[in-house]
Amino acid sequence: MNVSRSFGPQTVLDGVNINIPRGQTTVIMGPSGCGKSVMLKHIVGLLQPTGGEVWVEDQRIDTLRERDLRPIRLQIGFLFQLSALFDSMSVADNIAFPLIEHTNLTESQRRDKIHHALELVDLDGVENKLPAQLSGGQRKRVALARAIVLEPRIILYDEPTTGLDPIRSDGIDQLVNKLRRELGVTSVVVTHDMNSARKVAEHCFLLLNGKVAAQGTFEQLQQNPDFRVQQFLQGVYRRDDIEAERPSSPGQAASL
Repeated sequence: MNVSRSFGPQTVLDGVNINIPRGQTTVIMGPSGCGKSVMLKHIVGLLQPTGGEVWVEDQRIDTLRERDLRPIRLQIGFLFQLSALFDSMSVADNIAFPLIEHTNLTESQRRDKIHHALELVDLDGVENKLPAQLSGGQRKRVALARAIVLEPRIILYDEPTTGLDPIRSDGIDQLVNKLRRELGVTSVVVTHDMNSARKVAEHCFLLLNGKVAAQGTFEQLQQNPDFRVQQFLQGVYRRDDIEAERPSSPGQAASL
């Protein structure tokens, strides 16, 4: 609620209000550097706001101590932009990692969970492979299997189709919809992939200059009269806008 976040002199989020409906897929769009990934980190408690409040379901989390965040984080699956798999660990060991860290399941029970998670992401027979032996789309699916193996209520997707060709991107989009239908999870998808947003979004927010510039269904955003919204949706480049985004001095640049 009314969330603001600054990094030194750079304001990334400026009084942002976003309500995410339970059991639906919400897409947060915006240009690179607009604060989309920063917002995800607030939801999972990795960042605290400079101002405002962050609520997950019925609990305010931005004031909680680290140990009190743990049970909330266990209800949130996070698909990282670059998958963030452990290169030296097999697929099975990557997916088993949160089970070992956060449960008392036996090895046999963990194997069953891993198998079920891989089935849900339509990936079989790769348990003993290393991430380097997989395609980009397969690595995304393994990372998603790891994100859902603890059966979270919320899944956060940070640019899930980045680096994938159109066919593999469509496969990830289908998985987002499948998991929402079959698991009933609340999904939050951060993306600037308009084709992906169109396929998965039940509700959209567009961030521009640290604020919510528009919200609604994807079709409603397409009808929005704000020229900035149309410029983003249509991917129209204007040099003046790029110049305006540059910090006035090197000391004002933020690393996000």
